[in-house]
Amino acid sequence: MSRSKNIRQIIGKTIKIIVFSFIGILILIAIAVAIIFPLVNQTNGEIVSSGERRKYLLYVPASYDPATPSPLIISMHGFAEWPAHIMEISHWNELADEHGLIVVYPAGTGFPLRWRASAFRLDDEVPLTDVKFIADLIDELMQTYNIDETRIYANGLSNGGGMAYLLACKLSDRIAAIGGVAGAYMFPWDDCHPTRPVPLIAFHGSNDRIVPYGGGESRPFEYSLPIIPDWVMAWGDRNGCDEQGVQIPATGGVSGIQYTNCDQDADVILYTIAGGGHTWPGGKPIVESIVGHTTQEIDATRVMWEFFQDFTLEH
Repeated sequence: MSRSKNIRQIIGKTIKIIVFSFIGILILIAIAVAIIFPLVNQTNGEIVSSGERRKYLLYVPASYDPATPSPLIISMHGFAEWPAHIMEISHWNELADEHGLIVVYPAGTGFPLRWRASAFRLDDEVPLTDVKFIADLIDELMQTYNIDETRIYANGLSNGGGMAYLLACKLSDRIAAIGGVAGAYMFPWDDCHPTRPVPLIAFHGSNDRIVPYGGGESRPFEYSLPIIPDWVMAWGDRNGCDEQGVQIPATGGVSGIQYTNCDQDADVILYTIAGGGHTWPGGKPIVESIVGHTTQEIDATRVMWEFFQDFTLEH
């Protein structure tokens, strides 16, 4: 065996150790969050979808009235995280209490938990299995709760944001609008064929080291990711919006751009957080040395809900 081959093998093993160490840290953080914050007024649920047993956390506010249709929020965790984690950092339950929302936090699959929302397939993964799971989950919840089928919204963090994008591509007849936070938008653009323009609101930190704002390879994963402003502008173009976006007045380190005059009024918005990391703006901060700065200058959840309220599906 040549010396150069030995060196390549050593480098390869070192990279794997670093990657799995990083994943391990994320898992420990998620465990700590789940232990520190008790689960209140929630139920653990599971369904069988595509032959897989899938789990979720459900939050139904005390104000829920079976006689009144309720909007449904689907909020999806990032890679190596899980439902309890995204629940705690996003604070969607607070909005549920204030506005009568039902919020479901579905779980990805595999170990670490992840969403199959990219061009890459691992082991025997079946394309679009997770899309079928979300569709089945919506059906399951509608059998038990009075959910307004015209007001179902999907959002997520990182890999979960990428899953929200995939739902816009493949489940646009059921998802009224989507939101992405530090989204890893990896599903092939040419395979995305929504049946209608899907409104989008996105938040992304300029110093995100895991899903780089400027695109390129994700650290520590060797996946190529799009340039965030260009990707959002392209989604606006797909929605038939004006090419020239409207600047949203900056607040501190948060600036925004909105693409308007879109087909079916399906606006597209991107908020950029100067110096922001791979985090949920306005949410509970995670360890800054790992994911970067969490700004409190904008509340992504509240701004997202304000955006969602403008959109309903026509049936």
